[in-house]
Amino acid sequence: MATNMFETMKKVPPSEKMTFEEFLDWCDEDIIAEWVDGEVIAASPAEVQHQQIAKLLLSVLHIYIEEHPVGAILHAPFLMRLSEIARAREPDLLFISNERSHLLRPTYLDGAADLAVEIVSPESTIRDHRDKLDEYERGRVKEYWLIDPDQKQAEFYELGTDGRYRSGEIDGDGIYRSKVIPGFWLKVSWLWRAPLPTAIEVLRELKIVVTVES
Repeated sequence: MATNMFETMKKVPPSEKMTFEEFLDWCDEDIIAEWVDGEVIAASPAEVQHQQIAKLLLSVLHIYIEEHPVGAILHAPFLMRLSEIARAREPDLLFISNERSHLLRPTYLDGAADLAVEIVSPESTIRDHRDKLDEYERGRVKEYWLIDPDQKQAEFYELGTDGRYRSGEIDGDGIYRSKVIPGFWLKVSWLWRAPLPTAIEVLRELKIVVTVES
């Protein structure tokens, strides 16, 4: 019991500012927290719908990238450090290309991801739509997917050569085609189905899994 109480006390976010290295020492793999200009920002537990969408995207992207080995998909808790703007955020999912894999450290990415995915929770609406949109643009995250289950809205941002985000196109079939994961596309309506499609169903549509006729 004493050990559990000590661990709980240890995980209370500190009130004083700390360096990124001190934040890494304080944090552990069971904590979902972010480092913002020296301050620790703890996240609330994710809701079921949030977790289900994250799980679906992680499963599909993981298998897609196994078939097309262009990089790595990682999921929270795993930090993305944007040192130029003194931020270390934990996207729900991130993709880092093979060409930039040298930025990977054991517990964080030391630089901008090629793709960051945030699934909005009620408590994270302002943070995801305003703060992280600005930070990911300034930190030069090439692609940012912002998925809001409550509003049934998905926004896709792509970094232009001028360093500014522009809205990614969703075509007439409701499909968004990633610019950083070659060949990968996402049908936005998948995200709002109840229940969600299985990863196998999505992979069949992506032609990664082929149904064998008996």
